[in-house]
Amino acid sequence: MTNILGFYQDIGLALTVLVLSTFLLAGTVKGVIGLGLPTVSMGLLGLAMAPAQAAALLIVPATVTNFWQLAAGGHLRGLVTRLWPMVLMIFGGTLVGSLWVGIDGGPWVVRALGGALLTYALVGLFLPAFKIPAHRERWAGPACGVITGVVTAATGVFVIPAVPYLQALGLSRDELVQALGLSFTVSTLALACGLFWHGELGGGAMGASLLTLLPALAGMALGQWLRQRISALVFKRVFFTGMALLGAVLLTMG
Repeated sequence: MTNILGFYQDIGLALTVLVLSTFLLAGTVKGVIGLGLPTVSMGLLGLAMAPAQAAALLIVPATVTNFWQLAAGGHLRGLVTRLWPMVLMIFGGTLVGSLWVGIDGGPWVVRALGGALLTYALVGLFLPAFKIPAHRERWAGPACGVITGVVTAATGVFVIPAVPYLQALGLSRDELVQALGLSFTVSTLALACGLFWHGELGGGAMGASLLTLLPALAGMALGQWLRQRISALVFKRVFFTGMALLGAVLLTMG
């Protein structure tokens, strides 16, 4: 308990409120559209703390919610058979990227995070639906995995280009949700390894991250409730617009 509370005593009441409310919002977004927890949390917390510190806080809630998403659907074996080259390269790319640059490599990391968020938002708002032929997955999957891994290592955001790639594979809705869970789970575990390597994921950080699980799960429950009552399309447009504005702000910082 001391490890859990010590971090929040150090950062003060205002920043503690920001952390907990951020994970409540991030969990709500994930509950509505099935993704966005690390994106929202890294984006908002990146305004007030070092990216490595923000990334350490998201490890526990991201791992738990991603395992939850991964376990549901009944398509795991087929998805692993199809996506293992991409998944392997995500893990390898994240580890190599962590050793090469790391998420706390300097002020440019904040701008890189902003660029990742802005790119993600613009893809979500404007990129038309497209399909990747099955015969191209042999090289496109690993290439996507490496790029996703490096972006994850540098920014803590693991949606670009993994999410657009998976959306282009022609998966069913249930398969896509589970495939995203698989990709995010591997990304989170690899990111945790990189943070541990750089000394950013000790007992205090893990304890602080454990506490953020509570608002994240509460947000997911709220998001699932909202999903039945609002237009998913309208919500996505508002979400991506917000991410674009946040990314633009982060690009001017650092």
